[in-house]
Amino acid sequence: MFWRTPSGVLRLTSWLRRERPNAVSIRWLILLLATLAGAIGFYLFAFPQLLRLRIRAGLSWYDLGAEGFGPDQSYVSFDEESPKLEVSPPGAQCDPRYTFLAPRGDSIAHPGPMILDSAGELVWTQWNSGTTQDFKVQQYKGEKYLTYWQGDTDDNYGRGSWYMVGTPWDCMRYRHQLTFPLVQLDSTYTQRRVVSPVGMYDGDLHDFQITPNDTALLMIYDPIPVDLSPLGGPELGWMYDGVFQEVDLETGELLFQWRASDFYSPGDSYHPIGDAGHGRTSAYDYLHINSVDKDDQGRYLVSMRHIHTIACIDGITGETLWSLGGKRNDFVDMSEGAATDFSWQHDARWRGTNRLSLFNNAAATNDDPSAVSRGMMVDLDLEGRRATLIQTYEHPQDMMAVSQGNLQVLDTGNVLVGWGHSAAFTEFSPTGDVLCNVHFGASAWFTFGRVVSYRVFKFDWVGNPITSPEAVSTIDSVFVSWNGATEVSSWQVEAWDRQNLTNMTFTPVNQVARDSFETEIPLTPSVDSFFRVRALHSNGDSLGVTGVLQRVTESPGGSSANPWTIGAIVLVALGCLGCGIYFAVHRRFLQKFKSGGPYQLVSRKDEDDGDEHRLPL
Repeated sequence: MFWRTPSGVLRLTSWLRRERPNAVSIRWLILLLATLAGAIGFYLFAFPQLLRLRIRAGLSWYDLGAEGFGPDQSYVSFDEESPKLEVSPPGAQCDPRYTFLAPRGDSIAHPGPMILDSAGELVWTQWNSGTTQDFKVQQYKGEKYLTYWQGDTDDNYGRGSWYMVGTPWDCMRYRHQLTFPLVQLDSTYTQRRVVSPVGMYDGDLHDFQITPNDTALLMIYDPIPVDLSPLGGPELGWMYDGVFQEVDLETGELLFQWRASDFYSPGDSYHPIGDAGHGRTSAYDYLHINSVDKDDQGRYLVSMRHIHTIACIDGITGETLWSLGGKRNDFVDMSEGAATDFSWQHDARWRGTNRLSLFNNAAATNDDPSAVSRGMMVDLDLEGRRATLIQTYEHPQDMMAVSQGNLQVLDTGNVLVGWGHSAAFTEFSPTGDVLCNVHFGASAWFTFGRVVSYRVFKFDWVGNPITSPEAVSTIDSVFVSWNGATEVSSWQVEAWDRQNLTNMTFTPVNQVARDSFETEIPLTPSVDSFFRVRALHSNGDSLGVTGVLQRVTESPGGSSANPWTIGAIVLVALGCLGCGIYFAVHRRFLQKFKSGGPYQLVSRKDEDDGDEHRLPL
């Protein structure tokens, strides 16, 4: 039996010989169509994303993303990570107080509240499930607390808990009233108190303020039925009402409550309704209340992002005394529109009797790349209803933060601005000069929101955790850290005296200064078996001690590879596999169909007559 050329291959080969010019044209047409389709796809999908990149001259490799969207630092003795900071200008002296933030986003592996020192070193962090926001220091009855909100987010509002930290009795006393609490932490990072709105309401994420009268200002997003047909929505629709309460923290008593829907309607909103409003869980967020403050005269200052308005509320009657900005603006702008043209704003605060600050986002989406966010200080003449812009605080890279953000006036007079959706914070002089600019994410990618922090603050803080220091021993050294401890000045290595294994005693053999969150201490020959590490105050007092460790005598098998290394190895392996498959298939194809291959000649008669009679020549 002789193997012969398949008839289909012969016919295809014959056609290609006869129609070679046409075949070439078809190939060019296919290539042209494929190129056109690729160009259209690039324009529709890739090009809009590239426009969001904030590429500028002079960006560092850090800001371009060479170290990742959110560069971080890991530790040997501690399981969590902390961000690597990019500080400019070089040598800038930031305010020496601690920085309080809550990084989150797709590039943050373990989101949660975090404290950094002035050098950017980690002081304390805690991995929280869900979302953590508005992490700061507040004072209640003369004692400092850490407070933050934690919970789940949905359509830019929250359903969760506010946290303070006190005795177990404090938490249990309020448990019957509180459905979604706020938590306070004290200097030992122990939970002390849980706070929540009065009534069957969920606590919103945007703001929690403890007043000098030891009361709390809380915020609520309450879905209510409303006719939305004038806006193109359903006649039997739903919208989120903006509500705030003042609650006595000691008794849980409701002292004051205000509803925005009593004064502002959906027609005041700049936020498009879209498909919202058809159900309770998809209510139209026409207002978006995001901050509330109270002055010593009892007046409340309320920021409502979606109506571009900051309002003053009478603390007794609940009447709206005036509106700054938006469609119901009551003020003549004495700064050529600069004092009242803010939009999508956050964090309105009293800064005196008739002065306020705010963070002007100036954008809610990335559709306007020319929008620039800024901090603002505004003076108000209430009798003449005149508003004057006193000072602005702008990022040197013309930052645009489409959401979140805050402004804090430090006791030095300097101003700290947190850029919210953009992973950065900047310290300004009172006149608006940049003193210190810090990024905790790659700035070229800020608009993608890979790393964000709702607010950033600076405070003094003393942390004395009730936990013990943690340490990990290697062959030549020991790594030691203590999450939350601010008073550790040095670490003292203490070796076992080899006398009694049951009742062990230790002798100091080495002492080194604490140089960062985690300190690596070389182990001297005198440490040959069991040892421990003690934390010392600058005055020599002992603050805490690790558990007993044993010096490692040989390197442990295996090691954890860097994720970037693993990724590179996988890419190279896949590339080699693809090339191998391509060349194998290509070679097989050439061997099978190349000219002069293993074909047997057959008679023309056989080719013409078909398969009935095949005679070899």
